[in-house]
Amino acid sequence: MTIERMPLKANGHVLSRTGEVEVSRMFDDMEPIVSGGAGYVCTVCNRPPTYRFTDDAVHVQEPCPYPDGITTTITISVPSGKLLVSDDLRPVFNWDDADPMSYETTLGKAQATWQMAGVGCAYGPADNCGLDLYRTGPDSYVIASPRIDEDGNPSLPESDCLTSICTDLWAYSCADFEHWKARGGDPTALGWSDTVVDVPPGEYRFIHHSGERGFDRDSADTVIYAHVERI
Repeated sequence: MTIERMPLKANGHVLSRTGEVEVSRMFDDMEPIVSGGAGYVCTVCNRPPTYRFTDDAVHVQEPCPYPDGITTTITISVPSGKLLVSDDLRPVFNWDDADPMSYETTLGKAQATWQMAGVGCAYGPADNCGLDLYRTGPDSYVIASPRIDEDGNPSLPESDCLTSICTDLWAYSCADFEHWKARGGDPTALGWSDTVVDVPPGEYRFIHHSGERGFDRDSADTVIYAHVERI
C-alpha cells in the first residue's frame, strides 16, 4: 500500500483543515481511497463528497450549496414587551434532532435555529464565550462577545448592555416571556443567568452570523453573533 498527501480541490465544501487529504492505494489498478484529514461529510452542508482523482490533486465533483456558509434569519413575536434571555430554554422549546439533521454541521445548526423559531424561540449556536445583549438604537440590538483591552475596558459600552448570557449550552435563547409561560415555563425555576428584558412589543428579526464562512470567533475585535431589530 502506498500513502501520500495530495491537495484537495473542495469545490466549496469544508472537508479538510489543511487543504490536503491523505490518499491510499492498495494496488495501482484500484481506485484510491481518501482518508486522514478529510471528513466523511462536509461540515457545512452535511453531504458526503464524491471524489475525482488526477495526478496532482483530489477534486470534489459536486459543489457545496452553501459556499459562503449560512446566514440564518428568523423572526419571533414579542407581544408582551418582555423578552426572556437565556442560554437554555429547554424543555419548553426544543428541536427535533432526528436524521438527516446533524447538529455538528452548519446546516444542522441552521435547521435547529429554524425549528426553534417555529415554536417562538430565537435560538443561536455560539461558543462557550459569554455573550451580552446590547441596545444599539431605539429598535436595534446585537448579541455579541466584546473584547477587553489591556486596561480592562470592554469594546462595547457597558451602559448599552441590557443583560449577559451564560453560554454553558454554547448558545443563546430568547423568547416572549408570556409565551414561554403559556407553554409551561415556570418563572420560579429561572436561574441566575435567565433575564427578562423590557423591549418595545412587536416582531423581532434575528440575523445570526456564526454559520457564515469566515466568521471568526477568535477575532481581536468585537464578535457579533446576531443582529436583532424590531420590524
